[in-house]
Amino acid sequence: MTRNRSVAGWLLLALALFVAAIGAILAVGGVWLAALGGSWYYAVAGSAMVVTGWLLARDQFSGVILYFTILGLTVLWSLWEVGLDGWALLPRLGGPVALAVALILLIPTIRRRAALRGKGERAAPSVAAAQLESGIALFITIGAVLFALTGAWFSAASVVLAQTASQKLPGGEAQTVSAAASPAAAISEADWPAYGRGNTATRYSPLDQLTPETVGELERVWSYRTGDLPEDKVAAAAYAPETTPLKVGETLYLCTPLSVAIALDAATGREIWRHDAETSIDAAPYTAACRGVAYYLDRAAQADAVCAARVLMGTLDGRLIALDSRDGRPCAGFGTDGTIDLKTDLGPDADVPGFVAVTSPPTIVNGVAVIGHLVLDGQKEDAPSGVVRGYDAVSGALVWAWDLGRAETQGPAAQGESYTPGTPNAWTIFSADDALGLVYLPLGNSAVDYFGGARTPEEERFGSAMVALDAATGALRWSFQTVHHDVWDYDLSSQGSLIDFPADEGPVPAIIFATKTGDIYVLDRRTGAPLTEVEEKPAPQGGVAGERLAPTQPHSVGFPHVRPERLTERDAWGVSAIDQLWCRIQFRQASYEGMYTPPTVDKPWINFPGNNGGVDWGGLAVDEARGILVVNWNSLPMMNRLISRDEANRLGLKTIDEGGDKEDDPQAGSPYGLLVKFWRSPLGPPCVRPPWGGLMAVDLKTRKVLWRKPFGTAYDNGILGVPSRLPIPIGVPNNGGAAVTAGGVTFVGATTDRYLRAIETGTGKVLWKARLPAGGQATPITYEADGRQFILIMAGGHAKMETKIGDHVIAYALPQRQGDL
Repeated sequence: MTRNRSVAGWLLLALALFVAAIGAILAVGGVWLAALGGSWYYAVAGSAMVVTGWLLARDQFSGVILYFTILGLTVLWSLWEVGLDGWALLPRLGGPVALAVALILLIPTIRRRAALRGKGERAAPSVAAAQLESGIALFITIGAVLFALTGAWFSAASVVLAQTASQKLPGGEAQTVSAAASPAAAISEADWPAYGRGNTATRYSPLDQLTPETVGELERVWSYRTGDLPEDKVAAAAYAPETTPLKVGETLYLCTPLSVAIALDAATGREIWRHDAETSIDAAPYTAACRGVAYYLDRAAQADAVCAARVLMGTLDGRLIALDSRDGRPCAGFGTDGTIDLKTDLGPDADVPGFVAVTSPPTIVNGVAVIGHLVLDGQKEDAPSGVVRGYDAVSGALVWAWDLGRAETQGPAAQGESYTPGTPNAWTIFSADDALGLVYLPLGNSAVDYFGGARTPEEERFGSAMVALDAATGALRWSFQTVHHDVWDYDLSSQGSLIDFPADEGPVPAIIFATKTGDIYVLDRRTGAPLTEVEEKPAPQGGVAGERLAPTQPHSVGFPHVRPERLTERDAWGVSAIDQLWCRIQFRQASYEGMYTPPTVDKPWINFPGNNGGVDWGGLAVDEARGILVVNWNSLPMMNRLISRDEANRLGLKTIDEGGDKEDDPQAGSPYGLLVKFWRSPLGPPCVRPPWGGLMAVDLKTRKVLWRKPFGTAYDNGILGVPSRLPIPIGVPNNGGAAVTAGGVTFVGATTDRYLRAIETGTGKVLWKARLPAGGQATPITYEADGRQFILIMAGGHAKMETKIGDHVIAYALPQRQGDL
């Protein structure tokens, strides 16, 4: 017997030690998981792998037999747990199959060394025999791979095939779902003059130059750099250019993260003017963001008068600025020299940098600019007020203030007093019905998001509610709550879309909107009454001392939703078996009773979907010609834990007015602080199986899903932050909405893989995509200039989405033919 090893022999020993090491990790972790009440598979398989490694190290062919027995049983166990879900099969079979391939290549070496050791072998086997054994092993391995690939195909395509197979609308005829009757109806077809194109916020353009037949020819026409880029790593960790530009006449209007307003020529991208509001990155709460500006034409003024047409911009440091649309100069007659300080009367802490910010544009309704603001979450119960105010769009005079603590007055705060502290704020974009004179506010949570023991009756009523106010007076018209006693940060974040909803008795004026829970609600926008069934379902009870959870929670059951299914241990995910095991252990250690799991202090609880789950500020898009709603969403989990006040103090959690970190959640004034984080595996991906993001289309007339599919690839995501460069649809996190067109094409960026896509609205087929120089976490627009239909998007990235930061505004159009000149 010789112990001299060839190169192949040393590779065999290395493989044996690797198999044994992986087996030991799985065995130890598996025993831990089993002790927590989880699956026994990892403990059994890991122990068998340790034995396999020992046998292989001793050059015994029985190690090969044992390993392929483990592989075969693993295939059966995997199919029993998750069926033909390819992404769920990946961590279960990917590593074992890779090891099997390596083992196949070393079978001749194992046979030869076994014979030389004389351990049950009389002589070295023939080459043919070794090849036969390798072939059998390879056959088993190929079978496992085919199972995984078949599962991947089913998981990526079966939902689409089952729900659509290129569905057409009933009867093959187009149907019309018109926007609300309002001045928005008079919008020039060539323009995009408001955040959602109009106050109705359908994000629908009647332009039809781009169709499924022509969109593939789109090319980049021009790009523009705003120059607003982070100066260092600290600033880069807060940048989120979420801008949706406006297009009015021949001009584009946009804003940057640090509140620089810019006007560009819509056809060429040439800069016309810029106005720097001179804000600092210190003013950023979570992120430095500006979602857009508002445009207002004063029809009572002379057409050539100064500021007859103006741009209104909220700033990161809490101001509202009015600028002449022609040259960007401040409108002297608006507020004080063109500026209103929105922090006035919000409370003593409103001036603390980062506590109060404006990240969304005002909504202008019949001459009244209605604006809310963001208040940094998780700080303290007496945080600055969430009051919503209406200002005269010409003079800047305060018209009304809707303050939950003084809701009967709708007037300014009394001299020397502040608006009610800690009330739910309205940080996102509003929509409005100009004809009804109503503005629709998606409201957030009270100042302490994850504990509600001290909330007032008004806060209980209006938190996480869609609220309709009289835009002229601020008087309450109706409210509809989507989460009762919200202690999960499920605040309403997406703008409502106004449509005439198809009903048996005829079209009904409606507002349709989505939530972070994944529900989509359809309400009569005149009264707030649901137009589709909403069911109150029992919710888990318990939680921490001093809490009073709602016994039921509303669910929209009469309209398709994007709520995630309730998790089980089998849904825990990882790139490999080891990090999947880690996620399974964490699942068993945490509290979880579904979407409304009571927050706990003794151990973490899983918040799923988390505060970036469901539908965020991107909102919905509605194809008015075809009656199709398009929505993109996230399914991302959080792992949170309430901590006692003593523990919060020991950890040094302080409010920002005391010098604390903006990322911390001290929840001062309540009995509990908060530790909050995304639930991710040690290698980086979320701890739940893909897809983590999706895209869906719904026929509004039949209320049926036309298609539903994973949205985005892992091309720019990967293990430990290293891009995988795999163009496989997996469904990735996304932020930003879609724009739909009369040509039957939907345009959407949003995903972390840095692509702008054109999608056939009726089928979900990707028709075209363009690689962006930075993340496209913004909503695109479409407009016409010089006879060409343009698609435009802000490619600025997003720090919290971990995409590349940039300052690019990019426009695409069809090639200009010689006859078009």
